[in-house]
Amino acid sequence: MPRREPESVTEWAAMTAPDSTPMTKYGFRIRTRDGTPVDNLTVQARDQAAAERKISQIYPHCEILECRQIQTAIGDDALNLDRIISLIARQPDEKPGD
Repeated sequence: MPRREPESVTEWAAMTAPDSTPMTKYGFRIRTRDGTPVDNLTVQARDQAAAERKISQIYPHCEILECRQIQTAIGDDALNLDRIISLIARQPDEKPGD
């Protein structure tokens, strides 16, 4: 069965992504092992447990004081990316929308 070509950049990205599990951003406030507070650490991970493991790898023996899931604005970024690529690929004599 022949492989079909993707119709958009978004579809291509979805087809070539190694894993389609969505990543979530987590914000942390920690205290390092020497007692120094660190605010606004951001980690991207599949779930909170994975994010906490990443923080523990970066800051061994730290104390996690706060962990929060960071909400990202859901927009039509993929659609905007398609528009940008079409603008780049457009011939100099073409007008937008042609």
